[in-house]
Amino acid sequence: MIDHTGVVVTDFIKSKAWYEAALAPIGYACLMQLPPEVAGEAKIAGFGETATQKPDFWVTAFPGRSATKPPLHIAFRVETRAAVDAFYKAALAAGGKDNGPPGIRPHYHPNYYGAFVRDPDGHNIEAVCHKPA
Repeated sequence: MIDHTGVVVTDFIKSKAWYEAALAPIGYACLMQLPPEVAGEAKIAGFGETATQKPDFWVTAFPGRSATKPPLHIAFRVETRAAVDAFYKAALAAGGKDNGPPGIRPHYHPNYYGAFVRDPDGHNIEAVCHKPA
């Protein structure tokens, strides 16, 4: 079982704002930003479901380091297809790049409904619903 994951980004302020906007429709928010006495020179923000108040997705920028290469793929499981649609719209409005609009992906399974967006560093971020319409 995966407890948490994250991405390394090049522009912390830009990426933090992008994730705040893109993940808000699926119930995620920035729950924590680690202070310098803990993070050192790194900038670290923890995102999670507002209902749980537990960060499980981390955005980190290290001075002088580039983003994770090759780009990562991270999928957020959501409860409804409408949440997938809302994520996609919010992510694009925040400056993300389309990497696959909302829709059924029957090659995974008959009810796989997902949308894919590239974040500011090119990471492939997805929202997916596994429930029937």
